[in-house]
Amino acid sequence: MINSSMDPFGELGVDISPSELREIAYEILVGACRSSASGKRLTYVSSSNSKERSQQVQRSAASKVKKALGLKSKKKKKSGGEDDPDRKSAGELMRVQMRVSEQTDSRVRRGFLRLAAGQLGRRIESMVLPLELLQHFRSSDFTGEQEYEAWQRRNLKILEVGLLIHPHVPLDKSLTAPQRLRHILRAASDKPIDTGKHSESMLVLCNIVTSLACRSCDGSTSDICHWADGIPLNLHLYKILIEACFDVNDETSVVEELDDVLDQVKKTWGILGIDQMFHNLCFLWVLFHHYVATGETENDLLFAVDHMMVEVVEDVNLAHDPKYSKILSSTLKLILDWAEKRLGLYHEFFHRVNIDVMQSVLTIEVSAATVLVDITHEYGKKMKEVDVACSRVDAHIRSSVCNTFSEEREKLIASRKSSKNHQSHLPLLCVLAQNVCDIAFNEKEIYSPILKRWHPHATSVAVATLHACYAKELKKFVSNINELNPEAIQVLLAAEKLEKDLVEMAVADSLDSEDGGKSTIQEMAPYEAQAVITNLVKSWIQTRLDRLREWVDRNLQQEDWNPQVNKGRFAPSAVEVLRIIDETLEAFFLLPIPMHPVLLPELIGGLDKCLQKYIIKAKSGCGSRVSFIPSLPALTRCATGSKFRAFKRKDWSILGPGRKSQVSNRDGDDSFSVPRQCFRINTLYNIRKELESLERRMVANLKNSGLAHDENAGNGNFSLSVASIAEGIRELSEAIAYKVVFHDLSYLLGDYLYLGEVSSSRIEPFLEELEQNLEIISVTVHDRVRTRVIIDVMKASFEGFLLVLLAGGPSRAFSMQDARMIDEDFKALSDLFWSNGDGLPADVIDKVSAAVKGVLSLFETGTESLVEQFKHATRGGDEVSAAKWRPPLPPTTGQWSANDPNTIVRVLCHRNDKMASKFLKKTFDMPKKT
Repeated sequence: MINSSMDPFGELGVDISPSELREIAYEILVGACRSSASGKRLTYVSSSNSKERSQQVQRSAASKVKKALGLKSKKKKKSGGEDDPDRKSAGELMRVQMRVSEQTDSRVRRGFLRLAAGQLGRRIESMVLPLELLQHFRSSDFTGEQEYEAWQRRNLKILEVGLLIHPHVPLDKSLTAPQRLRHILRAASDKPIDTGKHSESMLVLCNIVTSLACRSCDGSTSDICHWADGIPLNLHLYKILIEACFDVNDETSVVEELDDVLDQVKKTWGILGIDQMFHNLCFLWVLFHHYVATGETENDLLFAVDHMMVEVVEDVNLAHDPKYSKILSSTLKLILDWAEKRLGLYHEFFHRVNIDVMQSVLTIEVSAATVLVDITHEYGKKMKEVDVACSRVDAHIRSSVCNTFSEEREKLIASRKSSKNHQSHLPLLCVLAQNVCDIAFNEKEIYSPILKRWHPHATSVAVATLHACYAKELKKFVSNINELNPEAIQVLLAAEKLEKDLVEMAVADSLDSEDGGKSTIQEMAPYEAQAVITNLVKSWIQTRLDRLREWVDRNLQQEDWNPQVNKGRFAPSAVEVLRIIDETLEAFFLLPIPMHPVLLPELIGGLDKCLQKYIIKAKSGCGSRVSFIPSLPALTRCATGSKFRAFKRKDWSILGPGRKSQVSNRDGDDSFSVPRQCFRINTLYNIRKELESLERRMVANLKNSGLAHDENAGNGNFSLSVASIAEGIRELSEAIAYKVVFHDLSYLLGDYLYLGEVSSSRIEPFLEELEQNLEIISVTVHDRVRTRVIIDVMKASFEGFLLVLLAGGPSRAFSMQDARMIDEDFKALSDLFWSNGDGLPADVIDKVSAAVKGVLSLFETGTESLVEQFKHATRGGDEVSAAKWRPPLPPTTGQWSANDPNTIVRVLCHRNDKMASKFLKKTFDMPKKT
């Protein structure tokens, strides 16, 4: 049976072997060649005329048909043997090509000699050849009875196929002949038919066969017999004849005498009902089938199929036969299925060396698909109007690229599994990204030039498909990333590079499209590798910042700020927090990412806030200038000899002039003692210096990354911390100064100085204690900050000195004679800070002491002059009568000066004379405190 799975013509419906069909086809060929379709009658031709027949074979230097099909001529081997084509006639060549034995050929030719002798002048088309041969052959013509019976059964099978199963003219149900013929054929299967001249069974068979074979489409009787021209019998027979074009000794080669062979074969058209369109279709199929059956190694055959397809496509426009269209459709579908399987995996089947084959396969497929679309339109099947070629090529690109990607991925996975002990240092997706890029460039270089003939943006489709394939793998990878790690960064950076390359290729390929490649780019959903890396780095940053904040909270509670325990000038907690910051920055710059300058400000900002928190906590609870300055007592007229306390304070210890403050602990046991406060200042200062080093290292790291000039690189500074350090040092310096003066030495200042008689409560005790505190500060505080702290102590001392003079309470009373001693005391206080030139610069002391000296000048001024100065300061230029002048009590601004009305009033309040007391009583109704 003919295998219909790879045959477009369909089954014959009879158990007939290929060799039997081949013998029938040969008999038809011999008969047709003895009586051409031009009208010549059947004539006698002697088989001994081989030399004459040999001369009739046309042997051109190159076959016209082979040239038209693009088939190359083969070099012939010189041989003197019997099978040398140069010595064969056309008939002999066909015998050899069709694998017919000389014995069979001799019998066939004897049969035709008998037929010609008995029916001289009768045309071959008016005969039913199997029927005629049955009458002219006897068992004696065969080697044995079995061979004869097999030959007879074969001829009866052909009659069954050609007249009953696949008749040229459909059978009318009213006819009785078909049933009678079936009955005869069934009987013949059990017992051979008697084919003698006077056999009744043979006569009946002849009558039935002739009646069926001579029918015409209009119902009339024709002199042309139709017994081998029904589809698909005629196509199977004609295919066998066409196959004779292939060298019997080399099935991949077409014989050099192709033109002669085809001329012989075409003589059977009248018997088989073949025309040029069916010939082209059969020849197309035979060429294609031989190419596939011989392992697809002879590319010339494929190129011939390509050329033959052009002929078939041209025939389609002229075809109006549904039977032809049906065979055409089944033929093209088989070719199309074959082409689709190869083009759907074109990376697997085609390479640089055979890319021309791919072009032919594409041409064949597109032609077949286009014809099939036309056929379905013509015969009523509804299909959308689509660009067949472009859509098919688009599908092939996506299919083959996806398959290539999957194979590459599986190959990498298998390679990793087989070499566990020698794993690549690169993650699998990094290697895959590089390989995908290579696939894309190979696609552009090798395949796209071919594919662009049918798809103008073939490269874009390929890279978009590769982009999507890699995106699926990347998405799975990213979903499993829990934290930033080197592998994740490597993969994401590789993905970013791959995407950049693919997008560039897609854009370059789509520039001439209507939308400039926008649709292709839209199809390529961004990997957003930068965003993923950024989020991972941000999470990495946040984790480390959380740890640092937790560490700051925990360790600051344990810090005792003791300079004696901590030999250096740096608190251990500060050393540790800076180490953590430094290690975090170092780890950040070691991250293999391209966006260091972009994310650095965020990291620095977080570290800056953590460090600022440390700084704020380090200075918290140390007090301030306001917290140590005592509240001023109400203004009253002085009462000499009063025993009341000088200052109103919230929490100062009540100490006599001979006692030392219990809170002034020079050993530093108090958590807010001067040494510990100085230690805090040192810590803040050293943090600032370390930040400068950190910033220099950051710049160096950015330079090493080639990003020193990035506009974001300059944003990486610890501005909050630096500002907090400056503010913290200022606050701590003031706190030390005012704590020493107003808290630690208050028993020698507010509770002693000038209390009672000036001469008996001078400043020397205060200076002695202050000098010891200054020595502690000088030894403890860093030399770069020491001057500032000492200046603050000087300011606090001067301010405390003025407060004693101006707000020391009613127990302090000064006469003009006391002014000299007060000046001497202040000079001694100033000289303490000058220290014979080893202390503060004289100009700094002069600048700070200027206001104090102005106030001291008031103590040397007479009461009457003071009253006039006060009146001038409050009246201004207005002339107001003494009776009407009642100024309000000037507000206390704290800015003591010789021109300040409140300062003048305070000097009068402490002036120990009647004029001052009278003036205050009269002007402000100020009471005298007793």
